[in-house]
Amino acid sequence: MNILHVNLAKGFRGGERQTLLLIEQLSTLGHQQALVCRPDSPLRQHLSKVDNLRFINGSHQLSAHMNRFKADIAHAHEARAVHWVYLHKLLRNTPYIITRRVDVPVKNKLFNRLNYRTASARVAISSKIAALLNQLDCGAVEQIPSAFAHLPKNDSVIEAFKKDYPNKFLIGHAGALVDKHKGQLVLIEAARILQERYPQFQFIFLGNGSDEALLKEASKDLSNVSWLGFKDNIADYLRGLDLFAFPSRNEGLGSTLLDVIDCGVPIVASDAGGIPDIIQHQKTGLLVPVNDSVALANALEQLYNDVELRQKLIHNANRHLKDFSPELMAKRYDALYKIIKHSR
Repeated sequence: MNILHVNLAKGFRGGERQTLLLIEQLSTLGHQQALVCRPDSPLRQHLSKVDNLRFINGSHQLSAHMNRFKADIAHAHEARAVHWVYLHKLLRNTPYIITRRVDVPVKNKLFNRLNYRTASARVAISSKIAALLNQLDCGAVEQIPSAFAHLPKNDSVIEAFKKDYPNKFLIGHAGALVDKHKGQLVLIEAARILQERYPQFQFIFLGNGSDEALLKEASKDLSNVSWLGFKDNIADYLRGLDLFAFPSRNEGLGSTLLDVIDCGVPIVASDAGGIPDIIQHQKTGLLVPVNDSVALANALEQLYNDVELRQKLIHNANRHLKDFSPELMAKRYDALYKIIKHSR
């Protein structure tokens, strides 16, 4: 089958990693694929060695429609791509599917409704997003979750990271430094609450983003907070943590949590968006209310003091991880593509 993926994002965040994982897995199933993306998209480098994949330059919704790739189906992976595939359907009569990854309602505008109604399938990565798409009332919604990434590890880097913080209990966070989304200010306040009572705690922030200066200013008086910036080899740092804190204010699914689970680290997360699809309270992690730094601090304290609970959460979460494998994600999309092709 010829599959045309569309991702017009400028950077490389969760949605782009999931695009990458899907294309890699579909390649192993023998599909011919093309990716419409920006000329400077990081996806080009990450996918440069994938067999039977070509890249098509596209910087906006009106570009690249006259490409020579004869697609059986087009797949939109982010918001601008939704408009692209709709126009491509009008121009080339190519059926398309939309994957929705964010837990905010689609703006109830005529053009948006038309885009979603015309799609051959609408896919949500979490139950929260599926509920929001159902409210749009533009057709049936499939649910296919994101996948963990099988991130490689380097034992020497992990060991060096741990040695930088001797005798410390490391509580980490990884994500774009955008507080309105990831809620880093909530975690900073939790660090403030716990600083005197647990001087052995060290809070490690991984990532970069537009709020970096604001967040560093908010934590400048805290000796128990460290900012390590963006790391390509994020798994080496995740594996060095004792706990992971994820106080997002909104979250489509929180695929970062899947990689944390794969690294064997227990999790405290906010009860936001699609996170409860991954973190089941007291089973695969602990959930706390959104925007509640006191509850977050209490949950971190609870896990620190309960080694048996930490091990239980790690064990259960790892068993749950099989439902989020890249292989299973690709098989489910492959089945959906085939249904759409055979129904034409």
